[in-house]
Amino acid sequence: MLRIEIKEGENIERALKRYKRKHRNVKVMQNLREKQYFTKPSVKNRRQIQKASYIQGLRDAENI
Repeated sequence: MLRIEIKEGENIERALKRYKRKHRNVKVMQNLREKQYFTKPSVKNRRQIQKASYIQGLRDAENI
């Protein structure tokens, strides 16, 4: 459970913004979406390898 302490005199919009940032960093929604259905370990590994090669390609293109 996320808790946001509102400081005295703090704007509610600012506190809401802090809450949203904290919520995004905890990846609550992303975990819920992942747990909706089962993915085989081989598929997870394949996606991880594809993601790594994609990121490596971006880094290589950046260094050229």
